[in-house]
Amino acid sequence: MTVSASDGAADSKSSLRGLTPLEAVLFDVDGTLCDSDPLHHHAFQVMLQEIGFNGGVPIDEQFFIDNIAGKHNDDIARILFPDDIPRGLKFTDDKEAMFRKLASEQLAAIDGLYRLRKWIEDQGLKRAAVTNAPRANAELMISRLGLSDFFQAVVVGSECEHAKPHPDPYLKALDLLKASNEHAIIFEDSPSGIKAGVSAGVPVIGLTTRNPEHLLMQAKPTFLIKNYDDPKLWAALEELDNKRT
Repeated sequence: MTVSASDGAADSKSSLRGLTPLEAVLFDVDGTLCDSDPLHHHAFQVMLQEIGFNGGVPIDEQFFIDNIAGKHNDDIARILFPDDIPRGLKFTDDKEAMFRKLASEQLAAIDGLYRLRKWIEDQGLKRAAVTNAPRANAELMISRLGLSDFFQAVVVGSECEHAKPHPDPYLKALDLLKASNEHAIIFEDSPSGIKAGVSAGVPVIGLTTRNPEHLLMQAKPTFLIKNYDDPKLWAALEELDNKRT
């Protein structure tokens, strides 16, 4: 069953019932733990303008959503520099260094994240971060958010056979946690990430952090939320909590 972010909380209650007992919660990082896309967009915008990309016209938010957001750097390099992939890979490495500088100064958690963290810890659930970001980025963001001790595993797309939108990173995380895809949930904010989770056989709760709701729904999340304070999320979690007791 799929439920949009604008649908009622009651509809979402039944959508997680089949997961009991819940064993694990998996999170994407960029846009899911923190609203980092504006920092990525700014870094790409500045650096692409410096090299005269697009005739020197800064890339807009729609270009960023269509070609960059949620994608692995190998794919971004091919999109931006189709005739010179090595240059593209070097460019994305340099861009990540700029992003880390910005993130070390400006990163903030998605609303309600620490409330959800406490619920997960109180439930004794396993947890992992699963990302297409470079490991240095992921570890920086997780550390800045105070979550280094929270996650029991951090899985990076480039360290798997295939990155998202393939299911490999999520399947690897489940294996590391020794958890079943039938008793786990995923939080994601991008179409490619939602597709990866769905392909792994795990219900995905999508966050409407930056990506348009209609694009997220095309990837078939279980339902969408605005942030971790969304009443739809807590209605669903309360239902799970009741079934555990």
